[in-house]
Amino acid sequence: MESVAKKTVVITGGASGIGFATAQRFVKEGANVVLADIETAALDQAVIDLSAEGANVIGVPCDVAVLEDVRKVAEKAQEHFGGVHVVFNNAGVGGGSTIASPPEVWEWVMGVNVTGVTNGLAVFLPLFLAQDEGHIVNTASLAGLGGVPGMGPYCASKFAVVGLSESLWYELAGKRSNVHCSVLCPGFVKTRIFESERNSPESLREWVDQPESQALREFTRQIVESGLDPSVVANEVLGAVLDERFWILPHERVALATMRQRMEWMEGGTPPRIDLSEAAKK
Repeated sequence: MESVAKKTVVITGGASGIGFATAQRFVKEGANVVLADIETAALDQAVIDLSAEGANVIGVPCDVAVLEDVRKVAEKAQEHFGGVHVVFNNAGVGGGSTIASPPEVWEWVMGVNVTGVTNGLAVFLPLFLAQDEGHIVNTASLAGLGGVPGMGPYCASKFAVVGLSESLWYELAGKRSNVHCSVLCPGFVKTRIFESERNSPESLREWVDQPESQALREFTRQIVESGLDPSVVANEVLGAVLDERFWILPHERVALATMRQRMEWMEGGTPPRIDLSEAAKK
């Protein structure tokens, strides 16, 4: 895509963190922005803040795990701006460990992180294919390139996003389509991912209050707060859309090391040493 000026960008999880920073970056390039988020108060404030920066922006409340909500986002985008050209399937939540997470945690994490992406594809991909133009960015993680202790549901969901994004890339390339896709695999970024439980279902209240869950959140908070600024990731996302590049690796050094260590393990070497603090460094 040569330019995003006057193009319309839909961003889920757009009221904060990477989503909001990416909205700010695209606005600077002259794009129209549609923010979708489950947190209505934060969404309203994000629209106010972007409007103050001169943005053409609307906000649409959305639970990405609900297909009808995502359809409403597309409808509002088309009504207000006449079309959509970029979709950033970015909404995501954290979760607990593989051993201790009840089924409800798995359902919640997979619902937002995986079904949220597939819902975005189901709604927007047909539009892009029909107009033979568009770019889809799916948010995965370094945790989608290698397993991490204490983050089983999250890792599973992000591995799924990497896999489906690669499959989509091959299918689009096979069609020689002018629709493109990217997968974003950041390490730790200064967002509120460690507070994901603020949007969890009421059925998970007991799990949220367990000591193990609280300890994991505190551990994650400490690392996240030393991570990259979301604006750095936003620049990478914009660059990938303009360059039609698949892999977006804000923590490229750690991403490549992760893949090399997994290969060595597969070839009979020792399991990789996990140092989560490395995933906060560029």
